[in-house]
Amino acid sequence: MIYLGGEAEVRIGEVVVKKRKPKRYRLKEIDEMLRTRRTRAEAKLISMARRIGVPTPIILDVEEDTIVMERIYGTPVKECMNEEISREIGRLVAKLHSANIIHGDITPMNMILSGGKIYFVDFGLAFIDSRIEAKGVDVHVYFEALKAGFENWEKLRDAFIEGYLEIGSEEVIERANEIEERGRYVERS
Repeated sequence: MIYLGGEAEVRIGEVVVKKRKPKRYRLKEIDEMLRTRRTRAEAKLISMARRIGVPTPIILDVEEDTIVMERIYGTPVKECMNEEISREIGRLVAKLHSANIIHGDITPMNMILSGGKIYFVDFGLAFIDSRIEAKGVDVHVYFEALKAGFENWEKLRDAFIEGYLEIGSEEVIERANEIEERGRYVERS
């Protein structure tokens, strides 16, 4: 299977091969440097998350603009979401945030349920940041994905918050709510 995203082509076979696509609008030398730097950063963040107890694929190889990683066989969380899963996602996101890892794209499509564990995949937008604002935006992205994909999104959001608060900061949840309010204000303007 081949998936084409805005930043990369992902080939799924016995392993997963993620190759960042060149950007024609950038100078070739700068583009190669950026793709290599972003690829290494993504692989590093995947490995960091795994070391702190967040299930992620094992990185098998990193070369220039390509990451080769373990294939996780399982069910996309989007297809099996329930309150228990959302609560566990909250715990795992709080672990990421405790290490100042911002995933950048926490959606049910970027998680796989396998062997009773929820694996986080696609760290292409991930970065390190200790600020409450960055963590609040990360949580807000998840809440928006729930609204867009599930009729019972409020129960799923509440379960996430319960899980998150077992480890994480109430200040982050408050900030996510503030961010939502900012969006509502902009929509009404």
